[in-house]
Amino acid sequence: MELGGALLWIVGVVGVVTSFVLGYVLRNRLVGKGVAKLEEEANRRLREARTRAVELELEAKNRALELLQEAEAENKLRVRELTRQQRRLQKRQENVDRRIDALEGRERKLEDLRQRLDRRQSELDKAWDGHIAELERISSLTQEEAKALLLQQVEEDTRLDAARIIREIEDQAHQEAESRAREIITMAIQRVASDQVAETTVSTVELPSDEMKGRIIGRGGRNIRAIENLTGVDLVVDDTPGAVILSSFDAVRREIARIALNRLILDGRIHPARIERMVERAREEVETTIKEQGERAAFGLGIHGLHPEIIRLLGRLHYRTSYGQNVLQHSVEGAQLCAIMAAELGADVDLAKMAGLLHDIGKAVDHEFDGPHAAIGAEIARRHGLDERIVNAIAAHHAETEQLTLEAVLVQAADAVSGARPGARRESLEAYIKRIKALEQVANSFEGVQTSFAIQAGREIRIIVKPDEIDDLASIRLSRDIARKVEESLHYPGQIKVTVIRETRATEYAK
Repeated sequence: MELGGALLWIVGVVGVVTSFVLGYVLRNRLVGKGVAKLEEEANRRLREARTRAVELELEAKNRALELLQEAEAENKLRVRELTRQQRRLQKRQENVDRRIDALEGRERKLEDLRQRLDRRQSELDKAWDGHIAELERISSLTQEEAKALLLQQVEEDTRLDAARIIREIEDQAHQEAESRAREIITMAIQRVASDQVAETTVSTVELPSDEMKGRIIGRGGRNIRAIENLTGVDLVVDDTPGAVILSSFDAVRREIARIALNRLILDGRIHPARIERMVERAREEVETTIKEQGERAAFGLGIHGLHPEIIRLLGRLHYRTSYGQNVLQHSVEGAQLCAIMAAELGADVDLAKMAGLLHDIGKAVDHEFDGPHAAIGAEIARRHGLDERIVNAIAAHHAETEQLTLEAVLVQAADAVSGARPGARRESLEAYIKRIKALEQVANSFEGVQTSFAIQAGREIRIIVKPDEIDDLASIRLSRDIARKVEESLHYPGQIKVTVIRETRATEYAK
């Protein structure tokens, strides 16, 4: 039992040992296979890492080489630039050194020159004192008296020089201004044309026979009194064959009387009741004509929106004349001139055109109010709500009020151009002679004037001066003074040219 138990125990031990040995062997085999795989994988990764490390090392070397090359190239550029700058600085330094040397040489020369000048100045001062003393001895004048005489001579020379310079400046300004002004005004005038009418305060009505005069007068003069009372016009029935004369300063009333009398003559029935109906019809016809004329003037210029009362006043200008010029035609012409000049100068064309059309609107009612027609027209324009610039242009077109805008200046210029052109206006013989005499009297009132002549129908005055009293430059001042006095003392349309003539004659006899 004990032996069997021992054997069993030995067998058990041997089995356990055998099992342990077999397990250990199997484990070693399995572990060896895993370790081999791991070693193989590790070797593969190590080879890859070594390959990548070699590649990275090569890339790093290449990049380092590139950076080194770039640094060397940049360094070479900087070296070259520094070299150029050094050469440039060296040249500048050399130039500065040469200039310093030159300046030092100039300073030495200037110092020598200053010393010589000081010595020369001392000599001149001594010589000057000697000359002054000698001049005082010879001329019997003190230094102060000689200085005063010299200043007087310098003043005269300065005045002559100033007059010459003024003349040159004026000539240049006139040439430039006249060139541009003539261009604009000539263009405006060439594009505007108007009819001319003769100024009159009477209208003549032709009669079929002298027997009609008696019928117009009527029994006891009742017909002629009725006509005069209803129209406000004077009928002149004189010895003029085949005509009666209607006289009135109011052209509208005169036109009403003319139309009514012509119709009465054609009808043949002339008595107070018939006269009253004919006058009323003529008044209606004239009012219609006034309205049509005002509308035609405004629409023809492209001006719209005017108050009906202003249209009516414009139409009344159709029957108004000034120096023989129809005022409505003058106004239309002025508006056209204003528009053309405003377009050339860049001003407000519409405003200038309206101001030019309305500038004489006051003449339609100037016989009903006191004051100049420009002020009356400005008040009418202001009362009807027109632009203040238009009001100022109307009020200032005769320089009675300050001109505040360029359009106001253009209205004044257009008014002068339209009224002053040859043939636009006419004067009575008496007024013409008075103006001619007044012009010559103004010219002859100045000292040094020998004679004067008014020519060009009073548009120019020519003055002949005494050559021993008036020199060339004084002639310029004289023409300006005469022109200024003409402006202040005379009233005239347009402008008057003042020409001063100085003639010097030298006569000698050959023997």
